[in-house]
Amino acid sequence: MEADSVSIWPRMEPFLLGALQVAPSSKLSLHYLRKMATYVRTRDGCFPILGWPMWRHIACGKLQLPEDLAWLYFETFDLFIGHTPEERLEWAECLSQCSSKSELDQQRSKLSVDTLQFLLFLYIQQLNRVSLRTSLIGEEWPSHRTRSPGPSDREAKTSSQNKNWDDQAHLSFVQSHLAEILELLVEPGQLSQSGQISLDAVRSLGMLLEGSACPSRPVYPVHRLLTKGPLQTQASYSSLTRSFPLHKLLSCLQHNLTVNPFGITACLRSGKKLAWAQQVEGAMKRARIARNTHTAPPGSKMVLMSQVFKQTLAKTSDKLTGANIKIHRCSDAFIYLLSPLRSVSVDKCRDSTVFLGPVETSVHIHGCHNLRVVCVAGRIAIGASSRCTIHALTPTRPLLLPGNTDITLGPFHTFYPSLEDHMASVGLAVVPNAWDHPDHACFRLLPPSEFHTIVVPFEMEGDTCEVPGGFPPLYQAALDEKDKRIQNWQKTVMEARLNKEQRRQFQELVEVKFHKWLLETGHRQELDSLIPPTMASVQDSNGPAADTTRVNDSKHIRTGRGEGRSPMAC
Repeated sequence: MEADSVSIWPRMEPFLLGALQVAPSSKLSLHYLRKMATYVRTRDGCFPILGWPMWRHIACGKLQLPEDLAWLYFETFDLFIGHTPEERLEWAECLSQCSSKSELDQQRSKLSVDTLQFLLFLYIQQLNRVSLRTSLIGEEWPSHRTRSPGPSDREAKTSSQNKNWDDQAHLSFVQSHLAEILELLVEPGQLSQSGQISLDAVRSLGMLLEGSACPSRPVYPVHRLLTKGPLQTQASYSSLTRSFPLHKLLSCLQHNLTVNPFGITACLRSGKKLAWAQQVEGAMKRARIARNTHTAPPGSKMVLMSQVFKQTLAKTSDKLTGANIKIHRCSDAFIYLLSPLRSVSVDKCRDSTVFLGPVETSVHIHGCHNLRVVCVAGRIAIGASSRCTIHALTPTRPLLLPGNTDITLGPFHTFYPSLEDHMASVGLAVVPNAWDHPDHACFRLLPPSEFHTIVVPFEMEGDTCEVPGGFPPLYQAALDEKDKRIQNWQKTVMEARLNKEQRRQFQELVEVKFHKWLLETGHRQELDSLIPPTMASVQDSNGPAADTTRVNDSKHIRTGRGEGRSPMAC
């Protein structure tokens, strides 16, 4: 194995799930994190594991961060690192039993994180730092890495739209800041030219970096590659001292860094193109759905859906399970992804409904208009969006980022047969449920008078037959009142004793009013799109790498088409 055949790249998930999509506090700059790195090594109870009480002391007492923000960072880090579903459910049960703030603080005090990894997590919040020169000229100034983008690069940039998804931005960030990243991992007094960095510290670096000996070989954390084969020599690793010379390690990593081969660029360029039926002319030809789930390691699996227009897309499949989903620039669409998911980003979509299976980490909505999202998720984040309604079941407070207008929060209000099994598989429970306690005041709660349940219009196997956890009392009372009005109406009709001709006329009048309501509310399109297709199979026009699926295959949900639209399967 030659050293030049080894590739090291930034992992996707720390940037995708860990970097909050908002400008970071100035107190998370390198200057303050250097001080924190020194402080945690000289205080009991801070290293190598950092508990919530000590982080709160550092964040609030030393960095002058608000306690809510300190907890947000701590909770976000804990959300995306590895926990088993059983551990998550146990944690949820403990939180649900807390009846006071003191009990909640006591429970939070049991939570701890890897100190060095948490330092790296705080540092990568700089990914979304606002650059004055970038905001003025629109692009970063030229550097020795600048090159003219090819068609695939431009397509990837257009699709990603934000740095959290942009693997080129991840690579650029690591390349530009690698020396500072390593500096945070080095013990005080080891920053000289002859300084050493321990293997344990480099093991923590595996949160950000991974790699492979060649494209066809397994993916390993970075410390595994640096302690064997040609990189052991290149990085001058000493098995005797279990450490690396700092300058050698820096040079070795810089020499072998490359873009993530499982990132969004590669997925758009060579990922499997997911097929759909009866592709039509015009706007429909822009729709594109691709995935890398057949090749990517855990943590890098993604499905990209772009420019779905006036269609219903529905799927439950192992291809979606555990994947990071990006839904981009879709309009007048109804999207049902009924599998346990890792994360979901909904970006620049409008006039659409997105129904999601349980999302282990976060659902992030950005730049959307007139969007309805229904989900069970570890966290909900909404930014730069307007006229959006979110029906959620979530154990964390919804995160309302800057730029929102007319955001409505409502309780989760539906189910599908395998929902509870899917929730258990990602460690999400029905309590605690913080859907109505966002971190910001710019929102409204859905009035109970406007509350209705919805039905998932597909047949599936499973045991869930009601909404997990039920409804909040006020909303249940509103539903009961609606049911009572329906019963009273039915009783009135029965007592009217209409003859056959009167019943026919009355039925026609009701149907006319109902269809008028369907058109005025836009529900007609949603119903039309569920009419079963006449075609039995779907064929992909994007080449031999595509999947070929049957519309009525038992592995996926029935999709439909209405006039002027075609069904889609992924």
